[in-house]
Amino acid sequence: MTAAEPSGGAGRLFVVATPIGNLRDVTLRALEVLGTVPLVAAEDTRHTRRLFARHGVATRLVSYHARNAAARGPELLAHLRGGADLALVTDAGTPLVSDPGGELVAAWAAEGGAVVPIPGPSAVLAGLVASGIAGPRWAFEGFLPRSGRERRARLARVGEDPRTTVLFEAPGRLAATLADLAAACGADRPAAVCRELTKIHEEVRRGSLADLAAAAAGGAIVARGEMVIVVGDDRAGSPRRAATAGDAEDTLARARAEVERLVAEGAARGDAARRVAAASGIPRRRLYGAGSAG
Repeated sequence: MTAAEPSGGAGRLFVVATPIGNLRDVTLRALEVLGTVPLVAAEDTRHTRRLFARHGVATRLVSYHARNAAARGPELLAHLRGGADLALVTDAGTPLVSDPGGELVAAWAAEGGAVVPIPGPSAVLAGLVASGIAGPRWAFEGFLPRSGRERRARLARVGEDPRTTVLFEAPGRLAATLADLAAACGADRPAAVCRELTKIHEEVRRGSLADLAAAAAGGAIVARGEMVIVVGDDRAGSPRRAATAGDAEDTLARARAEVERLVAEGAARGDAARRVAAASGIPRRRLYGAGSAG
């Protein structure tokens, strides 16, 4: 069944990947769907109109983004319940991958509605391929938190993970994030910064995390455009990573001992874990079960 054919009953929600830069990267199937559904929900209608103009698509557009999702979501679900198909697109790449749309897809799937993926461009996969350092197994972290304990915890998890990791970052925060990654993963860990993928000024810089952090801080990597950071795998385990892991275990053991001291003084275990987590930056879930840890 194609997008042009009636589905019968409820409508179908097509989740359509669109180009991350070069407008010629759109797939034939995506153009077919976008051209035949009665309505397209777009993160930014102005952006999507440029894609439509390039390929002669005239379908009606409505905006759907994080700021209007609460109001627009029920309208789109009513559209689907009425038996009409709907296509969901974001400004670039695959919806839901560090982009809006998750609530709408989850709500329609929860009702038993048909969710149809239309695969295509993805900055995650493009960055992995262009990096030249990706291992056979990898993880996607998206955007890191800007600051605080959550950021430190996420960085620590990246450092402890021997797999390749893909991250997104804003241009103005690139140097700081690379420096933080070098501290968490080891200065010598291989990495790549992929900038403006598929666009005119596409650039891929490879090197150690320390070298890339210095290049970004010194302006050698232009702080402009979309950024994908790929941290290479660490299957062998770098000396820095091993030392960091040992220090982390010592810190965790001391924090758990502090939880036990507070519990012995009469504090509830949950409250003790919360207080130690706030002071140490260690996630509370790693401290809560300290009494049963072997």
